Amino acid sequence: MSSMVVIATTAVPDHLRGALSRWTSEVVPGIFVGSVSARVRDELWNAVTEVVGTGAALLVHPATTEQDYAIRTAGTRRRVPVDFDGLTLIRMTAAPKVKEMQSPF
Repeated sequence: MSSMVVIATTAVPDHLRGALSRWTSEVVPGIFVGSVSARVRDELWNAVTEVVGTGAALLVHPATTEQDYAIRTAGTRRRVPVDFDGLTLIRMTAAPKVKEMQSPF
């Protein structure tokens, strides 16, 4: 049985975007939506996690949870899903600090 999935990508290789577009539609740059079986979803996610590199990706799919969906992430993101008594909440991490250049005076 097919179910809807959403995959959001940031700074991933072009060949990964091409692979995802074989099974889903890229509705806006980096956002892929489709209806696939759980097996295809898991295989797509395995492909994403293997080549995400320095980029980031997020998968949202139906699940038997209180919210009726689950979130998976790969790569480094500022928004991190956290389980809070059975609910998935999003925690924001601090932005990386930019080193200030020291003046020679």
